[in-house]
Amino acid sequence: MKRAISAALAALVLMAPIAAAAHSDHGSGPDRNAIEGMVRDYLLKNPEVIEEAIRLLRAKRQEEERKRAEAAIRENGEALRAHPLSPVSGNTGGDVTVVEFFDYRCGYCKRALPAVTALLKEDANVRVVWKEFPILGPVSVFAARAAMAADRQGRYYPFHLALMKEPELSEGKVLEIAVGTGLDLERLRRDMEDPAIQAYLDETQALAREIGISGTPAFVIGDTLVPGVIDSARMKELVAAARAGGGRG
Repeated sequence: MKRAISAALAALVLMAPIAAAAHSDHGSGPDRNAIEGMVRDYLLKNPEVIEEAIRLLRAKRQEEERKRAEAAIRENGEALRAHPLSPVSGNTGGDVTVVEFFDYRCGYCKRALPAVTALLKEDANVRVVWKEFPILGPVSVFAARAAMAADRQGRYYPFHLALMKEPELSEGKVLEIAVGTGLDLERLRRDMEDPAIQAYLDETQALAREIGISGTPAFVIGDTLVPGVIDSARMKELVAAARAGGGRG
């Protein structure tokens, strides 16, 4: 806020020479110092003008970012919703797709999980695309590679849920959970080393940057980017809006 106010003051003060020059062109009027003084006095007496200018600027930038994200989502629709390596839960032919970017070590992702699982149970016509987005260190990357490998054994969703429910992950704990969910550990280790998995994770990182995602969780529902935790009611509202708008299957 302090930086924004300083920028607003600087912008207004910089306008003073323009105003002074305009007056000078007409042969009369106050000089630059007088204009600057008038601007300063006005702002000191009416500080709410600065707050209003900052509010409008923020709203403008948020709207610009929303439009930019929507355009990026439309341009990258296939990579978001139909990448052959992206694990999918729910109705694979559903009329609305929910895409979640997440990290297994992200506490907020764990908080968002109940809304997603409830949606899958209650809405038979929705599909969820899981986008592994490991941004919280090497263990996150290890877990993401393990989950991608688990998908090759047809056990992605139970493994995903088990990883999400674990409060503290380590590489050893990831492998322990893999055994507990019935995965072939030897095959899992082998598949984790497949360069295609790391290439996919790299693609997902690039995709997130393109859309404007920098943290987890982040959801794409229809053409809408929704960063942060979403509760069940809000999740249903967004899905209903996407469905009313034609969805994105």
